Amino acid sequence: MKKPKKIKNVGLSPKEIEVGYLYFTTANQYRAVLAMKGEFLVYAPSSEGVEPLGPNATKMPFENSPFKKCQTVTFAKKDYQVFEFNGTQAIKHQLNESQLAEAVAQCNAKLAIAALLAE
Repeated sequence: MKKPKKIKNVGLSPKEIEVGYLYFTTANQYRAVLAMKGEFLVYAPSSEGVEPLGPNATKMPFENSPFKKCQTVTFAKKDYQVFEFNGTQAIKHQLNESQLAEAVAQCNAKLAIAALLAE
């Protein structure tokens, strides 16, 4: 009898976190990093337990989700997993300009990003 395949939990190093990238937690929550300055970042979180984004996903999963600001090390300590997006499997996936703009708009983060970058 085969053992069920385990999902590998991966903690990130703060150096692995970059603006414009999508991450996926083991609680099935997408997180898109919208801005970083110093040791802080602003990100868009989806709800937990969301369906994985399909290969033809046209919308980001952050509608009506409030943005969050936290320390980069706090963001990195969450358990992340490898996931498939746009046909590739990785721990993080780069968003194109329109996907990043949509994530910012969906969680209404423009002012928070401007405030963080002005600090």
